[in-house]
Amino acid sequence: MTPLFHRIALIGFGLIGGSIARAAKLQGLAGEIVTTARSEKTRARVQELGIVDRVVATNAEAVAGADLVILCIPVGSCGAVAGEIAPHLAPGAIVSDVGSVKASIVKDMAPHIPSTTHFVPAHPVAGTEHSGPDSGFAELFIGRWCILTPPEGTEGDAVQRLRSFWAALGAKVEIMTPEHHDLVLAITSHLPHLIAYTIVGTADELGKVTSSEVIKFSAGGFRDFTRIAASDPTMWRDVFLANKEAVLEMLGTFNEDLSKLTRAIRRGDGEALFEHFTRTRAIRRGIVETGQDSAAADFGRPHPSLK
Repeated sequence: MTPLFHRIALIGFGLIGGSIARAAKLQGLAGEIVTTARSEKTRARVQELGIVDRVVATNAEAVAGADLVILCIPVGSCGAVAGEIAPHLAPGAIVSDVGSVKASIVKDMAPHIPSTTHFVPAHPVAGTEHSGPDSGFAELFIGRWCILTPPEGTEGDAVQRLRSFWAALGAKVEIMTPEHHDLVLAITSHLPHLIAYTIVGTADELGKVTSSEVIKFSAGGFRDFTRIAASDPTMWRDVFLANKEAVLEMLGTFNEDLSKLTRAIRRGDGEALFEHFTRTRAIRRGIVETGQDSAAADFGRPHPSLK
């Protein structure tokens, strides 16, 4: 079978970059996979893992001759890296990313992307709290969404090729504008992470509860919050700064709802609490029914082509 791309270049090799490499290798989507990472230590570890065909020292060397280039780095670094690789991009190459904010990515990267190439930003809505070159796994994207946000005027064939690539990794693909993406993700991803970081920080600051008790008696809810709050701090710092307006809008709405619950608890309004919990429970069940969460482990999820 002819690979979908002759050469894939991955800039950055953490959870997402490593999972792309593993999945693309498994599905035979690239004739060659080349990668680089910021630190020499990470590059050496990627070489040891033997997942990719070549590990190179510079971003310029990585993208040379590649027909698909994916930036797997924090969103705050994407603009500078786009400027760095621009002179070395092959004509016809598709340039993409994996950032969870898209309007700022388009603003920062698009001015650097040559007209001879195609810019198709992407966001695989998948992940774990782990990071680093050993954290990736081929099943990460199976059954998860990948959102493409091509700027207006992007060639349709390039968008379709990238759609096919993510579908081959097992993802369900949606296309939307960068601005709409950022609004949707502000409530479904960014705000939950902000709340998780806050709750874990609050628990740490409580003088009446020692840190050992917080760890020892972590029930399901707090345990889930600590998992989210273990996510990469550099990545999430950049996300909140880049998607500031949408996050603040959703945070305002959340604070209003929290005030309503506060009043209901203070007044002993059990009916209001019950109605709220019943409605939100139904939403949670809907998430499970659409296949976005299940009891099945991420590892070993069957690829759609095998079902």
